[in-house]
Amino acid sequence: MDAITPTSVPQRSTMDTGALKKFAQEARRTLRDQVSAKLVQVLAENSAARREAPKAVQQLESEIGRTSRDQVIERVAYTWFNRFTALRFMDANGYTAVRVVTPADGQTRPEILSEAMAGVIGEEVSEAAAAQLRALLDSRTPSPDPQGEAYHRLLVATCNYWHTTMPFMFEKIDDFSELLMPKDLLSQTSILARLREAMTDEACRDVEIIGWLYQFYISEKKDQVFAGLKKNQKITAENIPAATQLFTPHWIVRYLVENSLGRLWLLNRPGSKLAERMDYYIAPEEPETDFLRIVKPEEIMVCDPACGSGHMLTYAFDLLYAIYEEEGYDPVRIPALILQHNLTGVEIDDRAGALAAFALAMKAAARLGRRRFLRMEAKPDIVVLQNVTFTPAEMQDVAAVVGRDLFTDELRETLLQFEQAKNFGSLIVPKLRDPAETLRVVEARDFGSDLLLKEVQVRVVAVLRMAEALSPKYHVVVANPPYAGTSGLNADLQNHSKSRYPNSKSDLFAMFMERAIWLANQHGMVAMINMQSWMFLSSFELLRAKLSETGAVLAMAHLGERAFDSIGGAIVSTTAFVFGKSVSSNHPGDFIDLTDGRNEKEKRTKLKFIASGSNSVGRYQAAQSDFEKIAGRPIVYTASERVIAAFSKGTLEEDFICDGYVKTGNNEKFIRLFWEVDAGKRSATGPWRDHPKGGEYRKWEGNQECVVKWDRATISHYRTDPIARVLNEELWDLEGISWSAVSGGKSGFRRLAKSEVANNAALCIFPKRQGHLPEYLGYLNSKLGPFFLRLRSQTVNFLSGDIIRLPKLQNTSDSIRTNVQTCLSQAKSDWDAYETSWDFTSLPLLSPDHRGETLKATHARLRAHWQGMTDEMQRLEEENNRIFIDAYGLQDELTPEVPIEEITLTCNPAYRYGGNKSEAELGNLLRSDTMREFLSYAVGCMFGRYSPDAPGLILANQGKGIEEYLAKVPEPTFPPDADNVIPILDGDWFPDDITERFRKFLRVTFGEAHFQENLVFIEEALGKKLRSYFTRDFYADHVRRYKKRPIYWLFSSPKGTFNALIYMHRYRPDTVSVVLNDYLREFRNKLEGHRRAQEALSISSDASPTQKTKALKEIEATGRQIEEVDAWERDVLFPLATQKIEIDLDDGVKANYPRFGAALKPIKGLNDADD
Repeated sequence: MDAITPTSVPQRSTMDTGALKKFAQEARRTLRDQVSAKLVQVLAENSAARREAPKAVQQLESEIGRTSRDQVIERVAYTWFNRFTALRFMDANGYTAVRVVTPADGQTRPEILSEAMAGVIGEEVSEAAAAQLRALLDSRTPSPDPQGEAYHRLLVATCNYWHTTMPFMFEKIDDFSELLMPKDLLSQTSILARLREAMTDEACRDVEIIGWLYQFYISEKKDQVFAGLKKNQKITAENIPAATQLFTPHWIVRYLVENSLGRLWLLNRPGSKLAERMDYYIAPEEPETDFLRIVKPEEIMVCDPACGSGHMLTYAFDLLYAIYEEEGYDPVRIPALILQHNLTGVEIDDRAGALAAFALAMKAAARLGRRRFLRMEAKPDIVVLQNVTFTPAEMQDVAAVVGRDLFTDELRETLLQFEQAKNFGSLIVPKLRDPAETLRVVEARDFGSDLLLKEVQVRVVAVLRMAEALSPKYHVVVANPPYAGTSGLNADLQNHSKSRYPNSKSDLFAMFMERAIWLANQHGMVAMINMQSWMFLSSFELLRAKLSETGAVLAMAHLGERAFDSIGGAIVSTTAFVFGKSVSSNHPGDFIDLTDGRNEKEKRTKLKFIASGSNSVGRYQAAQSDFEKIAGRPIVYTASERVIAAFSKGTLEEDFICDGYVKTGNNEKFIRLFWEVDAGKRSATGPWRDHPKGGEYRKWEGNQECVVKWDRATISHYRTDPIARVLNEELWDLEGISWSAVSGGKSGFRRLAKSEVANNAALCIFPKRQGHLPEYLGYLNSKLGPFFLRLRSQTVNFLSGDIIRLPKLQNTSDSIRTNVQTCLSQAKSDWDAYETSWDFTSLPLLSPDHRGETLKATHARLRAHWQGMTDEMQRLEEENNRIFIDAYGLQDELTPEVPIEEITLTCNPAYRYGGNKSEAELGNLLRSDTMREFLSYAVGCMFGRYSPDAPGLILANQGKGIEEYLAKVPEPTFPPDADNVIPILDGDWFPDDITERFRKFLRVTFGEAHFQENLVFIEEALGKKLRSYFTRDFYADHVRRYKKRPIYWLFSSPKGTFNALIYMHRYRPDTVSVVLNDYLREFRNKLEGHRRAQEALSISSDASPTQKTKALKEIEATGRQIEEVDAWERDVLFPLATQKIEIDLDDGVKANYPRFGAALKPIKGLNDADD
């Protein structure tokens, strides 16, 4: 007699998901390749299949014509994958009489084949088929591969045998899928051999493995779909399953099911011991009296409307089994009762639906044993939605099928609702109120020999069964719904979303929230995991309002990022919750904050710990009515009474205008980094206007590097282009507050000057009272700004609507204004100390205020000054925090201290470099960068962009040269290079190369007396010799400093033997000729002279053997260098020089740099799309 499994929690297996993923992805490719090869063979003219199975071949050709060749290959491949994995799972758990894909211990062939070869053929094979097998294996029937052919037949017979018990997984094999069965199934490298390696006996202890394999099998298809989305390819109905499938970790499944199904049972049976087995159940702190009444377990109806491979339902099965057993039911009857009465799954993907049904069947088998399971008639209620259509003419037949009395307008509409069932899925809301009664009547009708009406009856019944599954009748609805923004959906699904789900149309998961609530009974529960964005974002405000009207959150585990180790990183930020339909808005819900967990394990451990009652840190109680006091109803469950009071007194919306940014519609055409264009063209009236465009976390001032095209024609384009926009003209010359839209979760607010217009990546709001900008900016940059923002929005993007819905500015001290003005001044001074600021004048290192006797002493004084700035900024920010915390009464919530790494000055190494670095490490990094900046400024002076004798830009307009320079700096102490070409070479080949020019610059700026000491200080800071830095690192530093839009361009031969730098603002059409004639050819002549000298040395009688050997190596190396520069001159530089290329700085570096092709050193990422 088969043993009945006791009610203990089923043993969890340990699975190597990495191995499963590798296998599943490889299996898909292998199966597709093998099926494709069989397809070619089967469809070949005069193939054996055409002779032996003509109907199957005809069916195959018809299916290819109806769908496509690729879809047929995909379908057959996954059909066999499902069968193989199912059989392996059943083998491992002893549900097959003889193991089908698994060898007996110590054997290599599948046991069913070994047994057949020994003359033992099981009941699954008919007598006739058994005789054919024996003839094959006894060599009485000729075959090139008798064992392979025999195994093929055994597999087909086994699958057909299991069809009776599990038709959803094992369809009757009498079609083309048998013809296309993979051939190599017995070798040590076969798909089945790899299957057994991945699906170990240990891994197969839990049916969850089936779900993992399904997710991994379709993962590459999912990647293809998402790659298509980036190219604006919409998600088709066919691809929705691949795009939206995400297997839910078991601990999250348990939390959802235990706090919905388990909670419901405990409300009805307060004395139940069920809680003892529910590790993630959060017991309500207050007793509940208003709940759904349950008399017996059979009444409980649980639905997963997006069931995938059935993970939610399989755990619900376990919990229901315990409930039935606790009520004293016969264990033999329980599995069938659960499948008959309690569980319904709805799915659009045939594969996933089959796997869900199989998983539930395996749950039953685990409880019953093989023989009882085979006798069980109950089947899992997994409804796989199918497209069903009726033509207008067929509707007359439908009336005959259902009867005139039942053929109502509601039924007519319902029958037409499933034409796109595969596309709309469970989002279909049947018009018919009681499909079950209509279904009963229609199924009972008998049309005798009228085949036409019988066929119509089949379709009507199919629709009614789907409609019945989607009717509102469930006590518990539990799901991990699909996640997909509406913009990526196909047009039909978009239109359906907008018309049927106006409150939740932004994302599929939100629509499923609304749909699930509709599916539940009054006082029923909806348990779901989905994206956390619905809790905060303004795009889900209508949904939150709808939820507030409908019920309340009973429990929530706020997971945040990294709750799914299988997908890694911060790809999705999620929350798991249980919603009570018709629950009072005053009902306190239990909220658990798990967002600080760095991975699944940390989140799971904390949740389990809190559920056990061992710890309450991170557990909060909040009622829906609390959220309603805050504009937009965000789910701010951590908010205290004081915080809620602050929100309830009004918001910043009353004080700001928030329609303030420019979107060009084509950033590549209309936006430049300011150093790319003529300095003289930058102004508030155009043609280029200062244009902050987001950037790193920084407060007060900074991140000002871009300019936007701003002439009459372009502004007109911004107004008329459907994907562009421009802020209202009355805002053009106002001061505002700006921040980076993509902030990484850190909010830094900065002043927007009157001369600037913000980009949509640097959003902006304008105070109606312009004179009070410092107070508002101080408030937003205080501890309160990010504190309130994190309450309202857990996303990495902060939109204008998020900011203006923060609590209103309350009365503050007059010192806030003074403090903020000092912070603004300090932050601007810091930003302007670097040459990538448009207000840069000179290096602080050269300021008389910090000058010491040596460069080292000067740097030490400057470093002390920077530390003083940082300390003062920290003091002011902390003083502001104290004032605001006191004003809002939030002493219990916040402290005024500001970590040093959040003092956002570039001169503050803790902010600039971050990380877990020592003071010494930070000091070394800052010293190194300060010297690199000194060298960069020196190069600017070499080209005349700057001058140590005058502040700011000197030559920064296209085509200007020495004459214009001398007009601004009549008696320069360090004149710029005359011809705009500076060689960078690994040796003293030119007296005016970059290394020698810098030596002169160092003497001019810091004197001769300590020149050598100063040079040593620089080289120690760089960690290398000066020439080595210029030849190997300088240009990479320059490209990085100037954001891949360099102003100095490096002419470089393929292997870097010759390098020469030019300044693009001084470029002229003959500049390439100057590089060629005055530098490259001169350098080539010097190389030739060097080679001749080495040749003479190599044969000199005065030279030692060592010297001669070295000379020979040098001759060889110089010869290669000459060959390199000769080829470069011939093929690249000379043809380029003859072209006399013109450039227009307004076109930008991205357009101009490639015009010189292989003459310039390649810049990795130059052609990347502009943000």
